[in-house]
Amino acid sequence: MTNLLQVGSITNEMREQLETEFIIHQMDNFDPIEITHVITNGHDGVKPDLMSSLSNLRVISGYGVGYDAIDVVEAVKRGIIVTHTPNVLNEEVATTALLLLLSSYREVLRDDAYVRSGGWEKNGNAPLTRSMDNQTIGILGLGRIGQAIANKLAPWKAKIVYHSRNKKDVDYTYYDNLTRMAKECDVLICITPGGPSTDKIVNAEVMEALGPHGTLINVSRGSVVDEAALIEALESGKLGWAGLDVFKAEPAVPLALREMTNTVLLPHVGSGTVETRAAMGALTVNNLLQHLKNGTVISAVPECAHL
Repeated sequence: MTNLLQVGSITNEMREQLETEFIIHQMDNFDPIEITHVITNGHDGVKPDLMSSLSNLRVISGYGVGYDAIDVVEAVKRGIIVTHTPNVLNEEVATTALLLLLSSYREVLRDDAYVRSGGWEKNGNAPLTRSMDNQTIGILGLGRIGQAIANKLAPWKAKIVYHSRNKKDVDYTYYDNLTRMAKECDVLICITPGGPSTDKIVNAEVMEALGPHGTLINVSRGSVVDEAALIEALESGKLGWAGLDVFKAEPAVPLALREMTNTVLLPHVGSGTVETRAAMGALTVNNLLQHLKNGTVISAVPECAHL
């Protein structure tokens, strides 16, 4: 049997599949020399000191599409294959982005509280909200999920613009400057990868450009948005609304964001449906099982595609 280190939690279904081929070790009880495979997630990842201690490590199988919690550069140097779970969660994360967007535009939390408190009966109709139709929506990171978001916006006749590392072969308008794009947008949706290159890329300047009638949606990583600047922009009225599924130090969320009435907050559940999480779990496990079988994996991260 092959020795597998588990970093973070896994489902019972994943455990049952893995136990047919692996001895699963927990973080509080393992011999670093014995470990050849690791299973982890996008939040816990594999810390540098842990990776350096695993001298015989061959594969890190990640549950989730993001892998910024793993030092892929170091993994490539050592010939370690890192995998993730792209594609199977594209549609669900895109749906979550629209959920946050619609909830912000139509003030779903405010109106739900109004009904529950008896305000409708006592005080009459709630204030009017905004229409989602015909908005200019900027997508930061037009990858697979970004494209899925754009597709789902079609019924609302949105004008799609985007900013990413490279211009794509698509019909949408490309901006090479994020601040300039934000000035033209009613909404900015963040779905870019995390990591040093995108840390606080949505800064005070970008949020001020989006403006007092603008809405910021983040379904990528908390690090992508300057959280302190976001709080200041929302409190001062420089930015209108924010719908957030991710946070800088999650699960800790700043009290200021929690107390605002112009935010919609979710506990990092972008892919959080039974069906999608099962598909992610199956791919995470199958990457490990296939490597045991023939030395290949199904979904290596791009940096490891040549390994």
